[in-house]
Amino acid sequence: MVKVAVVGATGYTGEEIVKILARHREVKITALSAIVDKPMKISEMFPSLEGKCDLICRELDIAEVTAAADLVFLALPHKVSMQFAPKFLLAGKKVIDLSADYRLPAAVFQKWYGAEHTDQDNLGKAVYGLPELYRDKIKKASLIANPGCYPTSIILAAAPLIKEDIVKVDTIIADSKSGVTGAGRKGLLSLSFGEVNENLKAYKVNEHQHKPEINQELSKVTSKVVDIIFTPHLIPMNRGILSTIYFKLRGESSAKELIKAFRKFYPKEPFIRIMPEGALPQIRDVVSTNYCDIGVVVSGMNAVIVSCIDNLTKGAAGQAVQNMNIMCGFDEREGLV
Repeated sequence: MVKVAVVGATGYTGEEIVKILARHREVKITALSAIVDKPMKISEMFPSLEGKCDLICRELDIAEVTAAADLVFLALPHKVSMQFAPKFLLAGKKVIDLSADYRLPAAVFQKWYGAEHTDQDNLGKAVYGLPELYRDKIKKASLIANPGCYPTSIILAAAPLIKEDIVKVDTIIADSKSGVTGAGRKGLLSLSFGEVNENLKAYKVNEHQHKPEINQELSKVTSKVVDIIFTPHLIPMNRGILSTIYFKLRGESSAKELIKAFRKFYPKEPFIRIMPEGALPQIRDVVSTNYCDIGVVVSGMNAVIVSCIDNLTKGAAGQAVQNMNIMCGFDEREGLV
């Protein structure tokens, strides 16, 4: 039994981690913390947890969390996690960070997130937590940089074709649409019901902070530099991401051949589902699951890959628990659906 703490337990991602851990048979939740008005049961904040997790959530006390837990999930905003991760690591705790703080080199992080990195000693030790690409490294890691939601949906859909040199890497276009919870639990006018409902908008066109993360990881699977064109969109849904990625083929190929390449690349992945020819994934089939569904279309010398994930599970909390399972030697599917 592994003792686990969640720091940032009241955000959308933190709440989802607690819900998953509450049904995990190999874990005991021993500490929950967040910025709160007063200490109170997590089940009072989120009534669906009544009888499943009734632990008190309180302001962060690093000494208390360190004494209570073997592994710490940091569900904190970008630029905040790096203040706390080194303290838990120094105390010998395993850390899974769900912010962007350990995903990018320091200079790239500063460029895209506007802050100097204050924990560069641990930055080089962090393992990018995409199990389908880095499972062996995750097994030995003490610090996991849990991937972003958009990058997860795009990298999983693009890596097999890039690795097998089936597509050109200089003309990749990724068009992604995300539910509102991807922006976090915060009171911004742009995220209010009246602004989001009955609306669809693109934002941060080719300037989203997830772009360098996508480029970095896709470049690692080939000897070439990958620089995608990435456009995210906000849709009036609570959760879910659908990414459509457009490729130019290097030679003639069929959808059947591309599907074969995907199945070869992901032979026994528990959370990757490759759709049969002629079928495409949809968000409602992955909501509240840790699956990534992938569909393939070929038209002439063009390939279109569609992937769907739940941004709060495979795109965040579910993938974090999947990483914990790998680190701790549990069944990778434990606690996840």
